[in-house]
Amino acid sequence: MSNSSPIAPHHAEGAKADIVLMVEALSKCFPGKKTPEIQALDNVSFTVSRNQVTGLVGADGAGKTTLIRIAAGLLVPTSGSVTVLGLDSATDTLEIQSRVGYMPQKFGLYQDLTVAENMTLYADLQGVPSKERTDKFRRLLQMTDLGAYTGRRAGALSGGMKQKLGLACALIKSPEILLLDEPTVGVDPVSRRELWKIVNELVEKDGIGVLVSTAYLDEAEKCDQVVVLHEGKVLAEGTPKEFMRPMAGQVLLIDASPGKKARNIYTRLSGMDDIVDVTIRSGRVRTVLAENADKNALAESLGAATIHQANPTFEDAFMALIPRSAQHHQPSPSTFLHPGHDQEEIVRTHELQKMFGTFEAVKKLSFSVKRGEIFGLLGPNGAGKSTTFRMLCGLLPASAGEISVAGHDLRRARAKARARLGYMAQQFSLYGQLTTRENLSFFGKAYGLSGKLLKTRMEWAFDEFSLARWANRPAGGLPGGNKQRLAMAVALLHEPDILFLDEPTSGVDPFARREFWLRINTFAEQGTTVVVTTHFMEEAEYCDRMLIMSQGDTLAFGTPAEIRELAKTSGNPQPTMDDAFIALAEGKVNMAQSAPAPPYREDTLP
Repeated sequence: MSNSSPIAPHHAEGAKADIVLMVEALSKCFPGKKTPEIQALDNVSFTVSRNQVTGLVGADGAGKTTLIRIAAGLLVPTSGSVTVLGLDSATDTLEIQSRVGYMPQKFGLYQDLTVAENMTLYADLQGVPSKERTDKFRRLLQMTDLGAYTGRRAGALSGGMKQKLGLACALIKSPEILLLDEPTVGVDPVSRRELWKIVNELVEKDGIGVLVSTAYLDEAEKCDQVVVLHEGKVLAEGTPKEFMRPMAGQVLLIDASPGKKARNIYTRLSGMDDIVDVTIRSGRVRTVLAENADKNALAESLGAATIHQANPTFEDAFMALIPRSAQHHQPSPSTFLHPGHDQEEIVRTHELQKMFGTFEAVKKLSFSVKRGEIFGLLGPNGAGKSTTFRMLCGLLPASAGEISVAGHDLRRARAKARARLGYMAQQFSLYGQLTTRENLSFFGKAYGLSGKLLKTRMEWAFDEFSLARWANRPAGGLPGGNKQRLAMAVALLHEPDILFLDEPTSGVDPFARREFWLRINTFAEQGTTVVVTTHFMEEAEYCDRMLIMSQGDTLAFGTPAEIRELAKTSGNPQPTMDDAFIALAEGKVNMAQSAPAPPYREDTLP
């Protein structure tokens, strides 16, 4: 698909009576006081029908959340209209809100209330009669698998369970249309699948219409129709197959030649003129070509690499559709900031344990990470990986066991170890009231930088992360992708040996995710060791090795290829990382086959 001939916007087929949401010439402008006004939506039109799931996708700032908030009656259009169930979203707000289920990105659960108390509170707020609650609660608890947790506080639930509870609360009123704003961000593949099972069941059994924005393009591919927004406008609309059809012949899978890493090919191809998109999937480099690209020239440049034709996906079509100006960070030349032997173990743990009272959150973990390696720490929500991650960063003391980072015993010399590492939190944790420049200066000084060195490193950060135009903007007001860039720049300012990244791409669009992984790969090639957590299983393919946890213990350990091999069956001979993760999490893999953690050597600890 080319940018010059996108799929023309069109309304879904079916009688007008089946339309539950109609967006007509909708525009929304946010006036600025100290900043220029923002045209969030510009003449947007499309419809959502009953018995269908309509996906809303686009880069950060495309207008997805603004549109859903207008449909929910929370914002008023500047011009145009949104009609929900025949009602005007601007004038019939209360009636719309009584008939619509709305789940924002951060659903308002009451953390100190139990599951049952949260559901009761939302039933009270939505005026659900007491006689209807017993059957409704029973169905929702069964649907979300939360029946065994009704007495648990919402704040003590895993991320996936919180999302399911939020969805249950949104469904208490039996809505006629469901508005979901990125409901699966930050949850593991098992929880994502369960949430979509609930949504599809509602569409099939209750006949409701669903409008869902999503950062996962594989989820968009499962929708009945998809609307692509770009800079506030409808760029294209159609079924996933209509998006994919023009991409035939433009998608390739490249096998690295012996002795070569897929990541090396990935870095080399990123940003080339004839290439629209490059990712790593199932150990191969997935490449989306621009129209009229010279495949022979590509093959010659790759030498002994093997190239296969691949069937296009919606994600391929999406990346080809969005104008290239919105993407393509160029990797900086490799300078090997941290030269050293690539077999050097820079992170080591032995029987690492963490207790919270009588609860054993982490159960005697033993593993190591080599210099220049990208190491993934993965697992279902509530598996204990965040606790392990925080212990590795020195943010949480271990209860027992040994832990060494950059040659320092983290239990005895935490300050020395932390001076050698950079940390990027999942939630934006810089000072929102300080400007980008002030944050870099403050954290640089906190890391011990000063004078000419601090100035040089700040200039590097502005250049490497394209932050110069935001230098004097308060960090709290930056667009999401630029907040993430600033957070990573701060983590790398003092040139750490080890970079710890906690869900670095959670909640950002596909372009920002690609930019981040290209940077991560580049820093690893320069000798920086990277330890990362992620819920995007396709991102695990960028890791050299990974540890998958469950209930505080090791579930599997190995390279991406070794992990995928565990899920291989006669019915699925080429499983994806998603397939492998779900099979492991659900106990469908013979754990005797799981790749063991490397042997612990007593003499390696300092």
